[in-house]
Amino acid sequence: MSEMIRVTLPDGSVRAVATGTTPAAIAAAIGPGLAKAALAARVDGELRDLGRPLDADTHLALVTARDEADALELVRHDYAHVLAEAVQSLFPGTQITFGPSTDDGFYYDFAPAERPFTEDDLPLIEAEMRRIIGADKPLTREVWARGELIAAWQAAGERFKAEWAAELPEDEALTVYRSGNDWFDMCRGPHLASTGKLDPQAFKLTRVSGAYWRGDQNNPQLSRVYGTGWLNKKQLDAHLVRLEEAAKRDHRRIGAEMDLFHLQAEAHGSVFWHPNGYVIYRALEDYMRRAIQGAGYQEIKTPQLMDVRQWEQSGHWGKYAENMFAVPDIVPDGEGAAPKVASDAGWMAMKPMNCPAHIMVFRQGIKSYRDLPLRFYENGCCHRNEVHGALHGIMRVRQFTQDDAHIFCRDDQVVDEVKAFCELIDRIYGDFGFKYSVKLALRPEKRFGSDADWDKAEGELRDAVVSAGLATEAYGWAELPGEGAFYAPKLEWHLTDAIGRTWQVGTLQADRVLPERLDASYVGEDGARHRPVMLHRAIFGTYERFMGILIEEYAGRFPLWLAPVQAVVATIVSDADDYAHAVAAKLAAAGLRVETDLRNEKINYKVREHSLAKVPNLLVIGKREADEGTVALRPLGADARQEVLPLDAVVARLAKEALPPDIKA
Repeated sequence: MSEMIRVTLPDGSVRAVATGTTPAAIAAAIGPGLAKAALAARVDGELRDLGRPLDADTHLALVTARDEADALELVRHDYAHVLAEAVQSLFPGTQITFGPSTDDGFYYDFAPAERPFTEDDLPLIEAEMRRIIGADKPLTREVWARGELIAAWQAAGERFKAEWAAELPEDEALTVYRSGNDWFDMCRGPHLASTGKLDPQAFKLTRVSGAYWRGDQNNPQLSRVYGTGWLNKKQLDAHLVRLEEAAKRDHRRIGAEMDLFHLQAEAHGSVFWHPNGYVIYRALEDYMRRAIQGAGYQEIKTPQLMDVRQWEQSGHWGKYAENMFAVPDIVPDGEGAAPKVASDAGWMAMKPMNCPAHIMVFRQGIKSYRDLPLRFYENGCCHRNEVHGALHGIMRVRQFTQDDAHIFCRDDQVVDEVKAFCELIDRIYGDFGFKYSVKLALRPEKRFGSDADWDKAEGELRDAVVSAGLATEAYGWAELPGEGAFYAPKLEWHLTDAIGRTWQVGTLQADRVLPERLDASYVGEDGARHRPVMLHRAIFGTYERFMGILIEEYAGRFPLWLAPVQAVVATIVSDADDYAHAVAAKLAAAGLRVETDLRNEKINYKVREHSLAKVPNLLVIGKREADEGTVALRPLGADARQEVLPLDAVVARLAKEALPPDIKA
């Protein structure tokens, strides 16, 4: 007789079942509806296959489509396996490598037998995937001996899989998932019970690109096939609409159309700001300066190059050296001679972040407990050696400027300072129309500092967010185990844009490690030296990325205070040219960014052209307006209507509308 085990369900009820009973059997015992809806199970919190037997007392939760995060992870993983099986069926001799799920789908990397795959292959592969899904092939888990699995991969000509299997830890069980009776892949799982659990109309293959085996450009090049996968066709259709809208809002396309910036190969990962784009950049700088001055920050400026020894002491060199630009400290070799590296010369590194430099400023002079908190702010230009393939427009670059600040405070001031920052960031994001969620990223496995310090720092951030009223479902509050920085836990602000995408932007870290490593101290009330707590914080994150987000959020139709050109005065007839100049001068005197369009073109052509250029206001004038001292004001937008108003009224209205939100308030 089988030994009995106790299975505790989410409602607290307990079922006694025989050892070896599967979650699928328990779902069937509860009811046929649940048996049909169940996709996987959580066994003591671990996501597992429905068909994997239970061998001890456990807490069991059955996963259905209502558990959307888990369900999407499962189906996307399965779509990736079905993709691999379909490709090997259609293109014999193709080797398989890896196929993970992604935030909105999946991909799989292949080593084709003959030629790289192209997007022309995608319809054929999709059809084969649907055939495999329609066959409702069972997906079964098997545990293999290491040598047996490596031999099987080698016999099948799968050298990439054989190489990977040979490098996995000796004590790790090697699991394989078989599709039907033939095709299989090495995978930790879990998977759905069968391919038929997937919706054949809820996925789409989207593109093909090149990739390198294990991400190393010295390794063989592979063909990567991307797809998007969902629980049902309705979700897929909504996603495709979002993709279409995202393409229309792409900051690279709009940046070119509005002449905001450009990027070129001669300066990989660095932005060339054009006058129109730099107007927005400077407006953001001015806005942030007003915000931080009102919040008690002092602005500083620190060097771009610092001795590598400083980065070694801070710990960054050991963590980020491969992403830092380093140069030898060279010395001249006589007048007119080329400089050379001194035999005892050290190395200098471009700063990838500002924090060590801010500690150097803090360390100048003796600081008392009465001086704290000290809040140092810098529009700090930083450099990181991102690989070319990771660069993306102005969203991910090599040279960037952070709205960076560090607050040096006493232990008893941490919670109040974090709460004040929460209030500041709420006001700023509100001015830009963003909603956001807040996350707390907790200690990673590899970290500096004691557990006691981490306990204290995590507790302080948690307490501050609770005090600020943000640790609620309304603000998407969640804690993220293992995702903190190597020196500090981190609060993250995730913005939601106009089409529902999220962007992780603002951060705050409570750090007790760097002040210790870089010997920052203050004199306490007791006359002894104490370490300050260092709060690293940013709101925009980087100006470049925040501008990219704004371009896509507004689709180029910036609020008036950010618009590069706030108004264009366009003439209907040449007789109004002199009046147009006078109108433009009056607008400029009121602080507006204005241009004139006196070209010998039809007014409808001018209206269409400036509307496409996303100019917020068009002031149309003809002879009648010139005689009467009026303008025909046409705001941008399909619903906007034209008004004929006295010039002074238009100037007053636009000047008021053009005020930044923090000043207007």
